[in-house]
Amino acid sequence: MGKVLIFGNAKGGVGKSTSATALSSILADRGFRTLLIDCDTQCNSTDTYRADSEGAATVYDVLLDENRIDICEAIQHTECGDILAGDSLLRQADDKLKNSVDGLYRMADALENCTGYDYIVIDTAPAMNSILHNCLIAADEVIIPVTADRYALQGLSQLFETIRAIRRRQNPDLKIAGLLLTKYNDRTNLSKEVRNSIDKVAAEIGTKVFGTVIRECVKVKEAQAIKETLIRYAPKCTAAEDYVRFTDELIGNVPVEH
Repeated sequence: MGKVLIFGNAKGGVGKSTSATALSSILADRGFRTLLIDCDTQCNSTDTYRADSEGAATVYDVLLDENRIDICEAIQHTECGDILAGDSLLRQADDKLKNSVDGLYRMADALENCTGYDYIVIDTAPAMNSILHNCLIAADEVIIPVTADRYALQGLSQLFETIRAIRRRQNPDLKIAGLLLTKYNDRTNLSKEVRNSIDKVAAEIGTKVFGTVIRECVKVKEAQAIKETLIRYAPKCTAAEDYVRFTDELIGNVPVEH
């Protein structure tokens, strides 16, 4: 099984799906065998990859269905890359798993059979729920996208406490890869002020803010509107260039200077 990377934040609108699809598509373009898993009930990553949620096996069938199937049976091979499609029925997860002995280990168990990939990238919902716990238990590293606004740090303390608890009990090797600043506009004083606050929070929890920031760019919304990955739709736009640099920084190919 390859390295498992999660994009997580309990706050919505921070660019988790955009970041997950961008990283996955860049890794795939570079020749890495990459699987994207959509664990967000909104299924934005699934839409971007133009995968099927209706009439096809999804993450629900792998994790929650009474007759669970092997993850390999549910992977869809699209023009953008391989994906385990999301499903709005994941909102039932907390009820379905609350009395299950193995409830928090469903993702880890599923990924044990998922061989042949260099990277597995998981997009999660903006919620502190049993699916997020499943993903954190199965993960190697967590990437936390944050926006440079006055509510940027909202909800992060709960996420950090959850990560600490999972490290203590279920996944001692889980790491926070770093905080990724998204939708960044360096022309505003607020962005600069929030950047300083985020640096302090990262230091307190023993991680970093990635040197690469993802600049605000209208092409991101345009790509979402036509259900296309940013890298395929507008590879020369500022955000696409930033995601390429972020990928270099994350996997260690190119050191990023602060």
